[in-house]
Amino acid sequence: MKKYLKLIRVEQWVKNGFVFVPLFFSGNILNIRLFELSFIAFFIFSFTASCIYIINDYSDIESDRNHPEKKNRPLASGAISKSSAKILFLILLGAIVGLTIITQSVFELNLWKFGIIILSYFQMNIAYTFRLKHIAIIDITIIALGFVLRVLAGGYITGIVITQWALLLTFVLALVLAIGKRRGELINAQLTGKTRKALDGYNIQFADIALAISCTLAIVCYLMFTLSPEVQEKFHPRIFYTVIFVVFAFLRYLQQTLVYNKTESPTKIVYKDRYIQITLLIWFVAFVYQIYAK
Repeated sequence: MKKYLKLIRVEQWVKNGFVFVPLFFSGNILNIRLFELSFIAFFIFSFTASCIYIINDYSDIESDRNHPEKKNRPLASGAISKSSAKILFLILLGAIVGLTIITQSVFELNLWKFGIIILSYFQMNIAYTFRLKHIAIIDITIIALGFVLRVLAGGYITGIVITQWALLLTFVLALVLAIGKRRGELINAQLTGKTRKALDGYNIQFADIALAISCTLAIVCYLMFTLSPEVQEKFHPRIFYTVIFVVFAFLRYLQQTLVYNKTESPTKIVYKDRYIQITLLIWFVAFVYQIYAK
């Protein structure tokens, strides 16, 4: 069972938690019906992403066998046969279709917009797997758009309207994660060799500038989100002050990356850095208080 979980990369499902963003920021996290719909969307998106991972590993079997780390993937190592991977892919595909149909029937919803988002995500990542991941800038843009689609999926299945600033914030925040990861790969490539063809279109100086721009845009988008009329009207105007914690978190991340030259991905830095963790916790408590304890 463990090898199958590794193939569908269950540990990566945490990214699909972005489908809960509309529910949280709209102040409806305690709405049982909407929470159930978001929960279903989470699994549908996770199954879709797992289908992509299977296709990716299946198509890269030969190249992965020659990679120092990827050679241990279930398909590349031979732990799972090609036929078993195909069967698992079909099971997941059936689960996606089945869950969507059942949800539409039980909750009496029209999920055509949600279905289009799932289909768009699938097609976009197929293109990414076979071609676009080798094109610099396009690759990180595709990654960022994937997070935007997750948020849109959460909005469409629950019927929650998502503000433009929230979508832009999601995009640039995901861009920060993607650029930070590329920067780490560039530094490691100096010792171990380049692991991605797309790295030919990047260098450290470009990554540093792009990272600074993306962090600045993320702060601006968050600021505009908290100042937008709908947010100010629905929640307390003091929600604006939570931007202080956001600014500190980004500055700390840039310090770790540019001053201390950390080569880890942004998510790993967040997992390890106590300053960022405490800041995010304070931000979370402050934001929840402004939304739910009015």
